[in-house]
Amino acid sequence: MFSSQGPSLRELAGQALTSVERGYDLLAPRFDHTPFRTPDRFLDAVGAALAPLGPFGDGLDVCCGTGAGVRALGPLCRASVTGVDFSAGMLARAREAHRAERPAPRWVRADARALPFDAAFDLAVSFGAFGHFLPAERPALFAGVRRALRPGGLFAFPIGAPPPLTSPWYWAFAGFDTAMRVRNAVRRPPFVMYYRTFPLEGVRQDLIRAGFGVETRPLAEFGRRPDGSPRCRLVLARRE
Repeated sequence: MFSSQGPSLRELAGQALTSVERGYDLLAPRFDHTPFRTPDRFLDAVGAALAPLGPFGDGLDVCCGTGAGVRALGPLCRASVTGVDFSAGMLARAREAHRAERPAPRWVRADARALPFDAAFDLAVSFGAFGHFLPAERPALFAGVRRALRPGGLFAFPIGAPPPLTSPWYWAFAGFDTAMRVRNAVRRPPFVMYYRTFPLEGVRQDLIRAGFGVETRPLAEFGRRPDGSPRCRLVLARRE
């Protein structure tokens, strides 16, 4: 599926019937050959938007997966880059893929809802992982990121505008989320992956409650919707 090097539909289905952690352990060797890996276009756009706000000292990629975020963090951070993920398989792939990076990234296995860091970073980013967190889990996630940042530290991530009702993507995302809710109602452990549980306004309020000052900036590379609003924004949450 997706390419000759990517997983088959049968493999994806089998992974979705396990837990999130086990599913990504299984998917890790082929993950970079799927559309689930954040495209370089997004990584480069975020890196370019953050560059005028830096340079930064130490950087953290939250839910780093196979380490794609190093592409954005590496040029921005002068001291160190750390990736954190709860999948041992994804971290093993990240170590292999980025062993030549200098300075060498550090890879830490941990649950993003309980990050093991205290005032250790100046910049934290995350790409494409927030569908794995239920709305009720966002406060713990954001509190952990805030704790990991030094005072004045920045948490940055892109967030896309929801597709309009007339878009085929609206119905594709709605159908996927419905299928996942049915799957999780009848099978344990759950596999949490939803496309429509991370709306900008709810996220903004949760960040503010966690102790961040929040602003957003349009990522101009992705254009605007017919109503003039950005198709994609960069959320900038600064630890106050």
